[in-house]
This record gives sequence, C-alpha cells and structure tokens, in this order.
Amino acid sequence: MPPGTAGGLAAPKATTVASVRLANIDALRGFVMVLMLLDHLRETWFVSYPVTDPINAATIIPAIGFARFAVSFCAPIFVALTGLGVYLFSVNHTVEETTSYLLKRGFLLIAIELVYLSPLYWGIVPQPTFWLQVIWCIGICMIILAALMRLPRAVLITLGLVLVCFHNLLDPIRLTAENALFPPWAMVHQRDTIALPLGFLAKTTYPILPWIGVISLGFGIGPWFRGDVAPDVRQRRLLTLGFGMIAAFVLLRLLNVYGDQPWFVVEGDPVRTVISFISMTKYPPSLLFLLPTLGGGALMLVLFEKINDSRLVAALAIFGGAPMFFYLFHLTVLRILYHSALAIWGPNNGANYMFDNYNWVLVWFVAMIVPLYIPTVWYARLKRRRRDLTWLKYF
Repeated sequence: MPPGTAGGLAAPKATTVASVRLANIDALRGFVMVLMLLDHLRETWFVSYPVTDPINAATIIPAIGFARFAVSFCAPIFVALTGLGVYLFSVNHTVEETTSYLLKRGFLLIAIELVYLSPLYWGIVPQPTFWLQVIWCIGICMIILAALMRLPRAVLITLGLVLVCFHNLLDPIRLTAENALFPPWAMVHQRDTIALPLGFLAKTTYPILPWIGVISLGFGIGPWFRGDVAPDVRQRRLLTLGFGMIAAFVLLRLLNVYGDQPWFVVEGDPVRTVISFISMTKYPPSLLFLLPTLGGGALMLVLFEKINDSRLVAALAIFGGAPMFFYLFHLTVLRILYHSALAIWGPNNGANYMFDNYNWVLVWFVAMIVPLYIPTVWYARLKRRRRDLTWLKYF
C-alpha cells in the first residue's frame, strides 16, 4: 500500500478534503449534540421516568416514547461520523500518522470514560460503577479501526455489513458471571454488569461488536466526500443509501422475524402501536435500530449540504466542531446542577416536582442550550485558529 493511503485507496496530496471541515458533516454532528443534550437532560433530571430498552409501548408516556426514538439517532450517527472523520484525516496523512492518531485518541477516550465521566455518576448510583458507555466504545472502536483500515476497502465494507446485519444471530448466547469468558463477552456483545475488586462494578452499556461495524462503514464511505467527487454524485449515493436503509427497516419490521424483539399492536391505541413499532434495542444496537438511524443520518447529510449557506448550518457546523468539549462540558454542568438540586430539595423520586417534573424538560433544554453553546463555539473557533496546538485535535 503506498504511503498516505488507507483502506487500499489512493490518496493524492492534491486532494485536500481533510484540510477544511465539510460544513454538512459538522452540522450533522452539531445537530446530534443538540439531541444528545435533550437525552441527557432526561437521564439526569427525570430519573423517576425510567426508559427501558426497548421501551414498553403499553405503559410508557407517549412523549417519552417519541423522544426516545428521536435521540436514538445520536450514537449511530456519531460513531459513523467518527469513521468518516478518520478517513478524511487519512487523506492528508500517512497510514502511520493515522494509526498513531487513532491509538492516541482511542486510549485517551477510554481514560476519559473511566477516570472522569464514570465518577460523575458516583453519589447518584448506589455502588461505584465504571460505565462503559459511548466514549469508551468509540475509543475501543478507534483502536480496532487502526488495524482494520489497512484492509482493502471492499473487505472493510463487507466486514462492517456483516457485523451490523448479522450480529443479532449471537443474541441467544448468554453467559453468566461464573463463566471465564463472561467479562470479554459482556464487553463484546452482552450488556451486563461485571463485578470488580473492592466493591466496584463495570456496566457494559455499549457492547462494541456492532459499533465496530458502524465505524468501519463510516470509514468505508469516506471516498464519497473527497474533493474530486461531484456534489450531485455524493448526494445521489447518500440518498440511495438513506432511503434504502429506511425501506429495509420498514420491510424487516413489518415481517417481525429478525433484527430485534417483535413489535405488537396496542388495541384501540394507534399511537402506542407506532411507539411499539419504532422501539428498538440499543444495547447493543440491533440491526433494526441501526437501519433507520444511519439511514436518517445519510439523508440529513444531503439536506445540510443543500442548505449549506443557511445560518442554521453555519451555527450547527461551529457547534459540531468541538464535539468532545461539548460532551464533557454539558455532562459536567448537568451533574453539578443535579447535585446542587439534590442537596437543596432531596432526591427526585417522582414525588418531588421541584426538579423532576417531565413537563419541564423543554424549559430546561431552552434555558441551557445558549449557555452551553457559547463556550463550545469559543472552543471550536480556538481549534480552527490554533492549529499549531496539536493537542487540541484530540478534544
């Protein structure tokens, strides 16, 4: 493989896609971050309204059911864009440089999840727990992608499709804590809790196997975003991919035979029937969870590219230019606010409506988006202005 290539693709230095961020990619990432704030507001403040996986359409509050579907787009799009971003990075860097970046960023993300993000929950949960969530998962996937990107592109895409489409065949394999393979299997495909020494726990919220497929597919479509690909060609490919995935989701979901737990009809309640239809398993993400979310992401890339000159895209693109900063910043702010409210009013157990009434979720959302947006925009502009500070690219 020639220097400066990845995945068996020639990457001439004349192609400088990676030197300038594509606004539609950053805009989509920024849009996902806004949705993420909504989800984390619910998770932090409204714990008296638990959301199971998948949710029970017969009992869930409809507003929460539809909100849960909306925020389902966050993780798949974010992981796929990570793979796409790695490809764009590789266009102007050698394989060795890209590998070094992936390994450093991957281990840094794992450390952030374990050392910083997990302790933010301590004091809320009864037992100190290391939450192996999306940041940990992306870190692991980046480390694995450092090896996979050397594969020919066709092989990489095939591997990604196999992992995304067929990992549900492994669902019947359930190991118990007594099995020596339980810890690695829990991290790979079985969402579970691993007992650690000194009374600590590890919760494998994001088993990594299907996410490896998602990041591989994101990397695999990277050539569509090179500077020598005409916008109408890229948009046509994305539209075909997006509508194809959504059509596949509808067909498979109607058949009710593979890809997730069956949906059901709630007699006399079409709204709850729809909620049942769109309620899919996220941990790990089922095939039917990934089809509409990734398909929707492809369509939104086209939309944001078509309205590239709008103020909305410009604002979201700046917002999406500092995703790690926003992720750490907003979770820290939410935890500080929660613990402050906890000290003042006591636990939110469904009876205390001082700070856990779900009707206030939009109020909290509107109140926080601007204070969170301003420092994130400042940091994004700092990253663009100070490219000489290499450490900034890791955040």
